[in-house]
Amino acid sequence: MDSDLLLPRPEGLYCPAGDFFIDPMLPVPRAVVTHAHGDHARAGSELYHVASAGLGLMRERLGATATIRDYAYGESFTLGDTRLSLHPSGHVLGAAQLRIEGRDLVAVVSGDYKRDPDPTCVPFEPVPCDVFVTESTFGLPIYRWPPMHTVIGEMLAWLDECAERAVPAVLFCYALGKAQRILAELAARTDRTVHLHGAMLRLVEAYREAGVRMVPTQPVSESARGKDFAGELIMAPPSAAGSPWMRRFAKASTGFASGWMQVRGARRRRGYDRGFIVSDHADWPGLLQSVRDCGAKRIYVTHGDGEALIRHLRETGHDARPLRSLGGSAVDVRDSEEGD
Repeated sequence: MDSDLLLPRPEGLYCPAGDFFIDPMLPVPRAVVTHAHGDHARAGSELYHVASAGLGLMRERLGATATIRDYAYGESFTLGDTRLSLHPSGHVLGAAQLRIEGRDLVAVVSGDYKRDPDPTCVPFEPVPCDVFVTESTFGLPIYRWPPMHTVIGEMLAWLDECAERAVPAVLFCYALGKAQRILAELAARTDRTVHLHGAMLRLVEAYREAGVRMVPTQPVSESARGKDFAGELIMAPPSAAGSPWMRRFAKASTGFASGWMQVRGARRRRGYDRGFIVSDHADWPGLLQSVRDCGAKRIYVTHGDGEALIRHLRETGHDARPLRSLGGSAVDVRDSEEGD
C-alpha cells in the first residue's frame, strides 16, 4: 500500500514504515530534509537526515546545535522497516530526492527539482520507482524556460544600458539558489564585481566554501557612503524592494529574476523595469520528462496548482493523483522564498 510509505499528516509528509517525516512543517523526532530552503528545512526537530552536499547550508538554516546526520548521494541507510537513499534533484546546492524502499514497493519523493543545467549543483538524477511524488510549482504548459546563456546575455545587455544611462542596475532574486546560480553563470561571461545585499552574503560564502565558482562580490555596506553605483550590478532579495535600503539607489533600474516572469504582464504588475526568466524549479517539459524517466506506476502531485499536470498525465496513461488523495492533511505549504 502507498500509505505504508507515504501519509500526509499535520506535521508534514510521514512515512509510517520508517517512522520519519519528510520536510516537516513542525518539530518531529526524526526528519529527512530534501534541501535548505526555509519551507523545507525548519529548526526544532530532534534529528535530521540530509545529503552531505547540503550540510553547510543546513547548518546555516537549522543552527549549530541541531543534530544532523549526512549521507553521500546514493548512500543507503535504514530507518525502521525502510531502506533510504538521497539522490540529486538539481534544485539548489545539496538538494536531494528521497528514495524509500519498503517491503513491496519503492517510492521517490522529489522535493523540489529542475532539469536545466546549473553550475552550482549536481544535475537531477532519474531514480526508477513505483511511486513518484512530484512538485508542480510551474505545472502549466506555458512555462518553458529559455537557455540560461540567453538570459545572462539579456542581463548583461541591461547592465550595459544602465551604464550608458549612468544608473545602478538592481536585480532582485531569492537569496538561496537563485542568486548563486546567476553569479556562477555570470562568471563564464564577465569578471565584473557584483554588489550584494547583506542577506545574501553568508549564503554566497557557503557556496564558495563548497567550491562553486562565481564572479567577485562585495557587500553594499562596504562601499563608500554616497557612492552612486552607476552602471554597476547590485543583487538583493525581493524583500528589499521598497525598503529603506533602496534609498541609496533612488535612480536605479530594477529587475526581477523568476520563473513567474514567463507570464506576460507579471513584471509590470510587480513594478520592476525588467524581468528575467530564471527558475530553480522544473518547467512543464521538465516535469513530464521526469515522470517518464522514473517509470513510476503512480504519480502524486503536490505544490502549486497540480490539476493541469494531473489531467495531462492521466490523458497520457498515467495513474496521477493529488497527494491529498493518500488521506490525512494536504501537504502543500510554501513560503515566498521558493515560489519561483
